Amino acid sequence: MTDKLDKGTDDARPAATVSKDDGPAPVAPAVIKAIPVRHYGRWVSAVVVLALVGLLINAFATAEKIQWQAVGDYVFDSTVLAGAGRTLLISVLAMVMGVVLGVILAVMRLSKNPVTSWVAWVYIWFFRGTPVYVQLLLWFNLALIFPMLNLGPLYKDEMVDVMTPFMAALLGLGLNEAAYMAEICRAGLQSVDDGQTEAAHALGMSHGKTLRRIVIPQAMRVIVPPTGNEFLNMLKTSSLVYAVTYNELLRATSTIGSTSYAVMEMLFVACIWYLVITSVFSVGQYYLERRFARGSSRNLPATPWQKIKVNMMAFSRERSSTV
Repeated sequence: MTDKLDKGTDDARPAATVSKDDGPAPVAPAVIKAIPVRHYGRWVSAVVVLALVGLLINAFATAEKIQWQAVGDYVFDSTVLAGAGRTLLISVLAMVMGVVLGVILAVMRLSKNPVTSWVAWVYIWFFRGTPVYVQLLLWFNLALIFPMLNLGPLYKDEMVDVMTPFMAALLGLGLNEAAYMAEICRAGLQSVDDGQTEAAHALGMSHGKTLRRIVIPQAMRVIVPPTGNEFLNMLKTSSLVYAVTYNELLRATSTIGSTSYAVMEMLFVACIWYLVITSVFSVGQYYLERRFARGSSRNLPATPWQKIKVNMMAFSRERSSTV
């Protein structure tokens, strides 16, 4: 018994022990140096695009009939700033109306009641099938059909006093937006698994409480991105209320242009303010989408500053490799 234990102890020495008589030690493999592929086509295409952009900018900058001084003089004009404020106001109010009515219409579309479902479908069919411009004109000229607005003991007044340019713009944009938001909200509600609703009902939750507590919070991840795009589109579509004499940004700049004979210059001013407003809300939309993506994505998308840093580091590495 003792001999077996002693023998096992002798055989237990490490097998990896190499004596001097076993030969030279193994040589480590050489480090592989990766040489990045040079993309000459990217540089050529970048040069071509920059050249075309430079020619376009030079064409506008050297145009003799454009008074660029007038653009700088009227960018912060009080009339232009007031018009930009009205554009922002009508866009926000119309979007709020569209979102609220859109959620209601989406719930009506998904209802098992055939009457409410059919009414919601007809509403969406009409407002999505007719142009916004036509709807604005219909609301603005509603006094031709109903000279008086008579709500009995509650309210009574002439329609021309009720349907002001602001009210016509708000109804025309808000009711049209509700039709599109209804489809967006319906898609978001249908994206939630039916098992969530069944589990909530099994716990004794009512249909309305299930929508508020379970379905809508999960559907927001699908609803938020297209809603942000719709709001940016609303900011630009608000220029159509020019037709109902609402003094928003485009009408304010056009009025100044017609009196100062700087028509193109004032259109450039309007473009500048539209770009500023949409750019600010685009950044807000990005961070809002990033917030709602926290529960569904392990790796959140990079912020704009993080993307800039990554691109700068990649450009510096590629440049150092070519030297």
